[in-house]
Amino acid sequence: MATTSIRQNLLQIQERIAAATARVGRRPEDITLIGVSKTHPAIAIQEAFQAGVRHFGENRVQEWEVKRVGTNNLSATWHLIGHLQSNKAAKAAKLFHTVDSVDDLVVAQKLDRARAEAGLPANLRVLIEVRVAKEETKSGVEIAALPELAEKVAALPHLDLAGLMCIPPFFGPVGAGLSPSPPVEAGVQPGAVSPADAVRPYFRRLRELRDELRAKLALPLPVLSMGMSHDFEVAIEEGATEVRVGTALFGGRM
Repeated sequence: MATTSIRQNLLQIQERIAAATARVGRRPEDITLIGVSKTHPAIAIQEAFQAGVRHFGENRVQEWEVKRVGTNNLSATWHLIGHLQSNKAAKAAKLFHTVDSVDDLVVAQKLDRARAEAGLPANLRVLIEVRVAKEETKSGVEIAALPELAEKVAALPHLDLAGLMCIPPFFGPVGAGLSPSPPVEAGVQPGAVSPADAVRPYFRRLRELRDELRAKLALPLPVLSMGMSHDFEVAIEEGATEVRVGTALFGGRM
């Protein structure tokens, strides 16, 4: 993708963020845009950085190991947003500034241990990924197990638990026509609904879970990472502080 296209896409995304924040009395500068650079080459990351993007999300540790050689000159924040296998945790702790997809205590413990052994001065920021829908293909900790996991992760000395992340079901792009209603678990009345109305309860649920953890753990937990290219406006309306945007910024996967 040409630099001009990425720059133009970024301007459109920023306009969408500004409109969404205005609808709910929030500020655009309170939303962190994470450019999801998975499957895109290092040159695309370079172009997005030149356009103004400062946070990037990768799905796989091994893919990032290859691409980072072409981005070492960038003063950016690197997020691991894909499911992390325990055997990749030690590498992830050294390669990323933040791991946004922790869903298992063993993985968290390995991240903590690797961070300590590396002797890095700062703690590793982590988010807990929550499975807000009963989809077998999605990763994330079950809602019922979240409080115990959060309490144990928060106690690890070399990690900073900053908040929660989720990937809700896909109901189509916001603004598209009506879709079949989501499962009853989402709290939506049966019948055809818009994609925005279908996905909104999942974002709202993550915010409620974060608020409950705040009270239980007495931690600020300022981060809610939720919303992607097709639904980030709704996520912002429901309290997202970070949105993960790939296709709308870089175009289709390569």
